Amino acid sequence: MQIGIDLGGTKIEAIALDATGGELARLRVATPRAYTDTITAISTLVAQLEVATGQRGTVGVGIPGAVEPLTGLVKNANSVWLIGQPLGADLAVRLRREVRLDNDANCFALSEASDGAAAGAEVVFGVIMGTGVGGGIIVRGRGLAGRNLIAGEWGHNPLPWPRHDELPGPACYCGKHGCIESWISGPAVAADHRRVTGQSLPTPDIMAAAELGDVAALATRSRMMSRTARGLATVINLLDPDVIVLGGGLSNVPRIADDIAAQLPAWVFSQRVHTLVVRNRHGDSSGVRGAAWLWPAS
Repeated sequence: MQIGIDLGGTKIEAIALDATGGELARLRVATPRAYTDTITAISTLVAQLEVATGQRGTVGVGIPGAVEPLTGLVKNANSVWLIGQPLGADLAVRLRREVRLDNDANCFALSEASDGAAAGAEVVFGVIMGTGVGGGIIVRGRGLAGRNLIAGEWGHNPLPWPRHDELPGPACYCGKHGCIESWISGPAVAADHRRVTGQSLPTPDIMAAAELGDVAALATRSRMMSRTARGLATVINLLDPDVIVLGGGLSNVPRIADDIAAQLPAWVFSQRVHTLVVRNRHGDSSGVRGAAWLWPAS
């Protein structure tokens, strides 16, 4: 049995899977705002899953950050109480077994590459388009972290082939201007709509208005699609994945995968683009399922 933990900023979700990916049990609790309480919460969830299933499982944890290989300490975590902490080692002591940790975007990509929308593909790029923009890379069933632990962070490259009215681009929290994240994250799309129209609307409402034919909303949607296609074209030029899987809140925009795929040939350095662009299969469950798959089924 594989146990997956998705350690989010507001909730911790836990799942137990059998060897075929079938769900045995699932639990969810609010995320504590302190490190020791987080250790206790995860340990309690694991114990409850094992009682519910009558089995002992491997444990994988998806975190909103990365783990430094040399020190085992968490870095770059949105949940700041995790930063500088030996989360994997402390969980291993509490649970009396090895625990595997990985970035939550990598877990999303691993889930979709294992038994999701990209199952069977050799190279998969998993895209997160939500509050932020990130991604994960899976090669032959294994996540690619990179030397600096930033593999897949396409959101902090500059928007490719910018038009004159896209320069220098919005300020990004990373300190630069014009990052892809500052153009196509959920908040960025709302900000783009506000700059052009003067209307303050949340991105889901803008996309809903576009579906009803609102001209201004359609224009905002079109700009988002163009910028996303340009950003992903550079991913294809560099990585050349078999499948790109879209995740995050914006992956729910109707026809987004088809619209992006249709624009890629204008930007990719190839006469034909064979990379598939698809929506995720497991939705919000991809992160927790991917954490479970950090341990391959035996």
